[in-house]
Amino acid sequence: MQRNGMLECSVCHSKLLVQSPRTVSRAYDKHRNKVSSKARALNFLLVVGDCILVGLQPILVYMSKVDGKFQFSPISVNFLTEVAKVIFAIVMLIFQSRHQKVGEKPLLSVSTFVQAARNNVLLAVPALLYAINNYLKFIMQLYFNPATVKMLSNLKVLVIAVLLKMIMRRRFSVIQWEALALLLIGISVNQLRSLPAGTEAFGLPVTTIAYIYTLVFVTVPSMASVFNEYALKSQFETSIYLQNLFLYGYGAIFNFLGILGTVIFQGPSNFDILRGHSKATMFLICNNAAQGILSSFFFKYADTILKKYSSTVATIFTGLASAALLGHTLTMNFLLGVSIVFISMHQFFSPLAKVKDDKPAGSVEFVENQNHRSTDSSFLNMAAGAADDATHRVNDDRQPLLPT
Repeated sequence: MQRNGMLECSVCHSKLLVQSPRTVSRAYDKHRNKVSSKARALNFLLVVGDCILVGLQPILVYMSKVDGKFQFSPISVNFLTEVAKVIFAIVMLIFQSRHQKVGEKPLLSVSTFVQAARNNVLLAVPALLYAINNYLKFIMQLYFNPATVKMLSNLKVLVIAVLLKMIMRRRFSVIQWEALALLLIGISVNQLRSLPAGTEAFGLPVTTIAYIYTLVFVTVPSMASVFNEYALKSQFETSIYLQNLFLYGYGAIFNFLGILGTVIFQGPSNFDILRGHSKATMFLICNNAAQGILSSFFFKYADTILKKYSSTVATIFTGLASAALLGHTLTMNFLLGVSIVFISMHQFFSPLAKVKDDKPAGSVEFVENQNHRSTDSSFLNMAAGAADDATHRVNDDRQPLLPT
């Protein structure tokens, strides 16, 4: 119950001040300064795995083309990818349920599944956005080479930063904003003279089509990433494999609807989801599935900005691999662009760029029954956007505190 800017518990009648957006974002800043060595090791493994998978993805897409075109339906690849991720989530849920401790709520019970499905319905939003984005990945390959596609995807970092500030009240220092500006400069340098002049598609200059696709290609996945992080962390105590089951299940449904749409408008032959597939597309499906699963761990246990910067690191791997395997030339523009991008990354994560914690105008404090958080609940409340460095719990049920 809220009165005069104070929240009062109906059970123990403890009072605390209502959190402001500034105190919500401060919880995340404080957590980043207290990350354990175990968490840093997890972040390192996530980054390394992400670099390999993200770097291989555009190359596998390029190798899947025949005479510059796809012999298969891109939507079928996305559908099979979501099915593979659903199967992985089910297998991991079964494995996790067999190793539960005595007294824990069974993961495979109907009541647990129904309750989790209701609490995680927000995952349908990023699932729809990802379904659109996964189709755009193939379209982008028709206008740009793999290294350029990877550089263009780095634009998502700036859009994500703006969305995090608007939606999750995340704070960034001036140096970090300057680092993001450097990132844009690096991408722009790489894009100079990247397309042949005079090339056309659909009756329009290819540059116009490419810019339209780029705008959608950058905005849609950025929104998906922010909503995905918010949805996963808002239900932090729910098993990540159970959340992935819902996320990938929604994704499979949306992609199946896309397949039905192609059947209606292009004929029943499009219902054959295995038509035109090769060994390269099978590797592509496995790579996309692994990449999606890894991303969920990023969003729940790490950070969206870290995820996108790790994808930026994959740029140099993509460029070198496409040059070695596909014969693409590494231009001076690409080398300069990659150098600027890495300078931007170093500047963004530099200790000097950290947001300094100023004294809040309305800090959260208990009038009575004040308790300090444990390390685990500290991460929990950080991830959910909790207010300041205090929690309020009855019994021992940990509830993520979200800005309302």
